[in-house]
Order: sequence, then C-alpha cells, then structure tokens
Amino acid sequence: MAGFWNQAALEPKRQFRWLVYIAGMPQFIANSISKPSIKVGETTHEFLNYTFYYPGKVTYEAIQLKIVDPVMPDSTVSLMRILEKAGYTVPSDYSQEDPRTISKKAMVDALGGQIFLEQLGAGSGGQSSAPIEKWTLNNPFITSVNFGNLDYKQDGLVEIDLTLRYDWASVDMNLAQDEWKLND
Repeated sequence: MAGFWNQAALEPKRQFRWLVYIAGMPQFIANSISKPSIKVGETTHEFLNYTFYYPGKVTYEAIQLKIVDPVMPDSTVSLMRILEKAGYTVPSDYSQEDPRTISKKAMVDALGGQIFLEQLGAGSGGQSSAPIEKWTLNNPFITSVNFGNLDYKQDGLVEIDLTLRYDWASVDMNLAQDEWKLND
C-alpha cells in the first residue's frame, strides 16, 4: 500500500461524474442527488446482566434530488403533471363524478417504475467513460417537493428539492472490476 498514490492509473470515483434517469427528465437539470442508503435495524436480547444485539430488518432511506427549474422544459409543470397522473386533484378541479386520490401504482407509473443512477468513469487513463456503478431504485414515489426560493438580492438559478422514497435498490455487480480482498 505504500505506493498507492504513486499509481498514475489510479482513478477514484468522483462526485461530479454521474447521470440520473427519472421520468424522461433531461440530465442537464439535475444538480445533486444522494446515493441509496441502507439502514439495518437491530433488536436486543437481555439476559441477566447482559445485553446482546442482533441485526434486524433492512430498510432503504429516501433520497434527495436537487434540480434546476428551467423555462423549457418547465420542471414545476412537469412535477405537477406527475402528481396529477398519480391521482392528485387540485381542490378547485374536484368532481363528484370522478373522485380520485393518489395511489402508489399511479405514482410509480408516473415516474417510470424505476430510477437509474449511473456513476461514470473518467474516459481517460485506462478508464472508460461508461458507467462504473449503476443503481436501480425500484417502485419510486415522490414524498416531498420544495419548489425553491425567490430573492431580489440573488441572481442564482431557481432549484427544486425532491425527496423520493423507493422500496429497494440494487447495484449492477457486473460493472465491478475488483472486490476487496478482506482475508489477505
């Protein structure tokens, strides 16, 4: 390990090399995204003066996505259409003949059923620009949307914060080049 940083071909994964595929959204409007996060629950067993811990259920944490709100395509309008496809009706548009509420299936379908997150290689130094890590988030749905802030003192871009929940995620294991050698 002494010569680890002396290897010119070494290229760590970088935070700025990624693409997200969600509901036909153009990649250029995505500013940041959190990668999937797993939480392993725990349970205890107490015996006399001792406490023993055991792993519990695996749950996936929600992800955060920050996108820019361009005029064309309008991200605000696109997100409102996704909510409408999911079953949300603005109270002024409510009709007794067609009462609707949001359903998981409709929300998942409106988002395309899956979200894909790819980390890209450098494209040089022996590393391909093809995905080096690819996550698939299954059965995603929106849990919150913050349409951003307006401020006369700022000249920045309007950004929208999304929180997305999903049932489970998988990473494409076939892209991995090496595995850790834990027993060396």
